[in-house]
Amino acid sequence: MVHKSKNLISGGEAIIRSLIDLGVKVIFGIPGGALLPTYDVLYSFEKKKKIKHILCRHEQGAAHAAEGYARASREVGVCMATSGPGATNLVTGICNAYMDSVPIVCLTGQVPTPVIGTDAFQEADIIGITAPITKWNYQITSAKEIPEILAKAFYIAKTGRPGPVLIDLPKNVQIEKMEYYPPPKKVFIDSYQPTLKPHIKQIKLAAKLLNEAKKPYVLVGHGVLISKAEKELKRFIEKGNYPTAVTLHGVSTLPYDHPLFVGFVGMHGNYGANVLTNEADVILAIGMRFDDRVTGKLSEYAKNAKIIHIDIDPAELNKNVKAEVPIVADAKEALKELIKHIKKRDHSDWLKEFRKYDKIEKEKVIKKALTCKGEIIKMAYVVDLLSKKTKGEAIVVADVGQNQMLPPRYYKFKIPNSHITAGGLGPMGFGLPASIGAKVAFPQREVVAILGDGGFQMTIQELGTISHYQIPVKIIVLNNSYLGMVRQWQELFYQKRYSQTFLKNPDFIQISKGYGIEAERVIKKSDLSKALDRLIFSKKPYLLDVIVEKEDKIFPMVPAGASLKEIILE
Repeated sequence: MVHKSKNLISGGEAIIRSLIDLGVKVIFGIPGGALLPTYDVLYSFEKKKKIKHILCRHEQGAAHAAEGYARASREVGVCMATSGPGATNLVTGICNAYMDSVPIVCLTGQVPTPVIGTDAFQEADIIGITAPITKWNYQITSAKEIPEILAKAFYIAKTGRPGPVLIDLPKNVQIEKMEYYPPPKKVFIDSYQPTLKPHIKQIKLAAKLLNEAKKPYVLVGHGVLISKAEKELKRFIEKGNYPTAVTLHGVSTLPYDHPLFVGFVGMHGNYGANVLTNEADVILAIGMRFDDRVTGKLSEYAKNAKIIHIDIDPAELNKNVKAEVPIVADAKEALKELIKHIKKRDHSDWLKEFRKYDKIEKEKVIKKALTCKGEIIKMAYVVDLLSKKTKGEAIVVADVGQNQMLPPRYYKFKIPNSHITAGGLGPMGFGLPASIGAKVAFPQREVVAILGDGGFQMTIQELGTISHYQIPVKIIVLNNSYLGMVRQWQELFYQKRYSQTFLKNPDFIQISKGYGIEAERVIKKSDLSKALDRLIFSKKPYLLDVIVEKEDKIFPMVPAGASLKEIILE
């Protein structure tokens, strides 16, 4: 009697097959010794066009690119790195994804299991290192685990409050033979059951507060975009006629010209949106975490308001701000229920108060920010002009610093989920690689990276990735030869002692052209319009090095530790 041998494959092949079966289209990464068995298998699958790999130039870039992909597509982003330094270089991106609720799955090579713990070459305890900054991490010890563990990884990353998951892959596991089975389509984890539907009693309590409110105010965070609840949000605020503001990650949830949109809240947010927080009698916060950059001095925050807080993560409720009505739920599910219970109201007088502050801000802040002296270019002017030329329809990816505060204030977003930045962790260098991920996710949309000259240099090597794959990202460097936001703080609070904030920059044009990327420098305001046209209409990657006013500042500004009413306009 002849027995048919089982069709055995390597663990490395099981990894790639599982990723394909889980719907992964692209991986961002860099190979290395501990991950070679998997990369060897990847070679043939790429040749068959079953999956695409983008070779980044630094593992931090791969993690941020996966974040950009996840943010733009609202799907899971995937990155891979080898053991030791490859894995530890992912940590900044992993931590950023954790703080900003971005679903990424990170696959790391590891030394073979027999030598784990012996300080083998390029060994690092990446499970221990990333335990505090992942939703879940796991080291696979047998190839047969691979399909099920990867299915679990994707499920955990994208459900509930999204976030990063790391799977560690010892080299011998990638070589080990196994009988392949596809990842399970349904995953059930007894100890992990996110609450999606709101408790109806809490919904009715929230609706009662909103229906009785004289000055209701809605604050929208990233959670509304994560749950794809933009339509429900519009129906809800239009029925109740509620003034609505967004957090940094909530920017682009509503179109800028929506009649109920009153701006963006936070340290550099809009004047009325911030100040009137303290006059609201009921505040509904949806999918936001009351970050210190939003609240300012906590003891002075929203002292007159009863707070309704909707969040899928119960740990966020009552963490920073006490909620009168806490609601654990997915934002879309909660809004669907709230719409049924709120009444139509006229809050036009309350809305007019926001518009009064808008007029003050326009005169004292916006006009100044957009008025260039002679040929000197102001930062806000660049972003405002970009907004007009792209009709508010681009995906804008901002780095960290002064450049980061410009799109929420001066880019007039029309399309939902078009604003990508790094909020919680605030890692400089995020913008360039994240724009790669966003463009790979949405090749048909214009993707513009707004960078400072400091942050640009932290991941400048990703120009190599852009050039290698001819990814037509458009890059605008706002070059003031300073670490701009730190310099602004030094000017305002440290008597202009500019300690280590001046930058002697290289020639960004020569560097870009060295990578084969078309680039030009803009020094005069009169040259900016045509330069932006060339950037926008180019079918290839393009870089503008815009020399801006050196000591330009971002206002309004709530000083660190101050209350929202202490906001500085000039």
